[in-house]
Amino acid sequence: MKIIINNIPDEGLNISLHKDGNWFRGLLPEKEKKDFSIEGIDVLCQAKRIRETVFIEGSLETTVTANCCRCLEATHLPVKTNFRYTFVPEKKGAKQEDELSTEDLEYGYYQDDVIDLDNLIFEQVMLQIPIKVLCTDACKGLCAHCGMNLNTASCGCHTDFIDERLAVLKKLRLVENK
Repeated sequence: MKIIINNIPDEGLNISLHKDGNWFRGLLPEKEKKDFSIEGIDVLCQAKRIRETVFIEGSLETTVTANCCRCLEATHLPVKTNFRYTFVPEKKGAKQEDELSTEDLEYGYYQDDVIDLDNLIFEQVMLQIPIKVLCTDACKGLCAHCGMNLNTASCGCHTDFIDERLAVLKKLRLVENK
């Protein structure tokens, strides 16, 4: 969805929209399309304008489905976040900064009197997805030998098993320096 700056009334513009999972999937790079999915995203926000500066404040809600990094079971992560952005017109010939500060993350630029909310929504969802998705904090994962999900049953594999390739390290002696 695009917001035309000149169409924002003095009292502000209330926006309510729903984006489906296919919309989100279309914005992902090809290699990440298999990593997780989203059913739909509900967004409520308000845009206010003071001269050329536009303030957008809102919230979004969705559920991310991804595989747990330890046990590989599908898990559903509810995502609910608030966001706030300040947009100003992009200046021609302005230098790009190398390092962003915390304030820069809530600050953006628009061109041709148009703000694209799709990029903002995509960014907010991506920021909420953890790098390491876990079904629970206490997830036991998979057995390294038989691959059984240790959250559902015990496999009976020996815990003192040593990989033959690493057996030589057991003979290594450490000498203390005095």
